[in-house]
Amino acid sequence: MAATTDDKRIELLDASNYSEYVLRDPREINAVLNGLVQQRCIVSAHPDGRRDFVLTTLLGIDADSGSLFFDPAHDEANNRRLTTASSVTFSALLEKIKVQFSTATPEGGTHDGHPALVAPPPEKVLRLQRREYFRLVTPTAQAVVCSIPVPDGAGAKTFEARVMDISGGGIGVLVPPKGLRLTTDMVFDDCSLVLPDFGTIVTRLKIRSIFQVTNRNGVTMMRAGCQFVDLSASSENTIQRYILKTERERNARSRRL
Repeated sequence: MAATTDDKRIELLDASNYSEYVLRDPREINAVLNGLVQQRCIVSAHPDGRRDFVLTTLLGIDADSGSLFFDPAHDEANNRRLTTASSVTFSALLEKIKVQFSTATPEGGTHDGHPALVAPPPEKVLRLQRREYFRLVTPTAQAVVCSIPVPDGAGAKTFEARVMDISGGGIGVLVPPKGLRLTTDMVFDDCSLVLPDFGTIVTRLKIRSIFQVTNRNGVTMMRAGCQFVDLSASSENTIQRYILKTERERNARSRRL
């Protein structure tokens, strides 16, 4: 598959910022990698960790050595970029969960009689979110907004954050890359989450992850994954009812198409 820089880009993360989500157990790593194979996930391969990348898929895993077999690019120029890099970082979404890992230089080889790029097994895999909740991507037609009071000197200023996804455990929001200094583990009190048709929920939020994303129009934003803190049972029930209603409506529209 050819290199690309379009809106399908999966942004690279600094794994050192997400140590709690790093898998080192070979059995856990193998389970994630096999998931990429079985679901034929699109994988972005970044030579030397750069932002430009080549799209590929993980074709299989050698049962004895653990070597990874990737679909080669259609043109040799992109294959050379990967086979001459000192390392390659691979990034993908597996069931909407961010997966990222790095390997030493891939080499040309074969898989089931067809050309392939062969890479050594990774020592660790970043799996950003251990899914304990179903996570809903919020509809654009009815935007979900969360008002977050951010400390500002002696007082606080309220930031209206667009909620990109939501679950019973937390929300993902977009924030500008400038003007707000956010770090992981920051906690915000009295955040107001407005759910269309279900009212407002007031909760505490803790930032668990921050990474950069680029919109289709080229605008760079920061995405923050936030965890609900001390969420009441009634509020969690309201969120789950909102998710179920929205998902039912989305499925109904899909069946009509």
